[in-house]
Amino acid sequence: MGKFRFLVALTTNDNDFQLEQAQAAEQAASRFGVSIQTLFAQNDAITQSTQILKAIQAAPEERPDAIIFEPVGGTALPQVARAAVNAGIGWVVLNREAAYIAELRLTKKAPVFTVTSDHVEIGRLQGRQCNTLLPTGGTVLYIQGPSENSAAKERTLGMQEVKPANIHLIILKGQWTEESAQKAVRSWLKLTTSQKTNVDLVAAQDDSMAIGARKAFQELRLDVEKEQWLKVPYLGCDGLPKTGQAWVRSGLLTATIYIPPNSGQAIEMLVDALQNGKTPPERALTAASSFPAMESLRRKK
Repeated sequence: MGKFRFLVALTTNDNDFQLEQAQAAEQAASRFGVSIQTLFAQNDAITQSTQILKAIQAAPEERPDAIIFEPVGGTALPQVARAAVNAGIGWVVLNREAAYIAELRLTKKAPVFTVTSDHVEIGRLQGRQCNTLLPTGGTVLYIQGPSENSAAKERTLGMQEVKPANIHLIILKGQWTEESAQKAVRSWLKLTTSQKTNVDLVAAQDDSMAIGARKAFQELRLDVEKEQWLKVPYLGCDGLPKTGQAWVRSGLLTATIYIPPNSGQAIEMLVDALQNGKTPPERALTAASSFPAMESLRRKK
């Protein structure tokens, strides 16, 4: 049997977690003797669909043995998934629930499964961080991922589930990038209501958006305003060693949620399925954790 070829289709190269996904995939590919091609869709669902379809429709000898992808849009590309599986190409969805997975697994034409983080639990963890830092309640400027993204929805659900009634959320929307959060906060600051709002904490659904929010506040002209905004706690998610965790250590963030990249786990499961004929589970979960630990946060408040 020749070397397996996998296509790894990710959302954008302007996000630290996606870059870590790409690196984890490269490391796993090297470990298991797999050839991979990694593509980024620049947060455009049509671009992502086109990239993947091109690979599926290539000559049989040029097609990948499996496609591992993290969806940009809200649908997780069901028609593209069917086309891949009908061509005998394995299909793995990262960090998203996809309703069609169970149906495609019944065909037994190729390995089909998801590897995801428990996004509701990630939201709960961030909610608990908010509760710890604001024991008497307060207002949180909450920067959410894209509206159509199930991970963003589930993280919000988890946050809402654990936060007490005395913590109020002001929700802004970003696109999992520093720039998008910076723009969202800039726009919010122009509203008259923002001038009358006392915000006690800034929480973002990923670290890059938390940093983007900080940058928007750093642009304020009045030093007293700037100082007021920069002294509140900032929370993020992803918690990668060189970014989120480093930003916590330097004081740019108060805390983050460490979410391990799961592209490497997907590659390992695919190799096991293709090489040994094993049927992978329909859904594999990676576990997230608070960084620093919740007890350390209690000492910080």
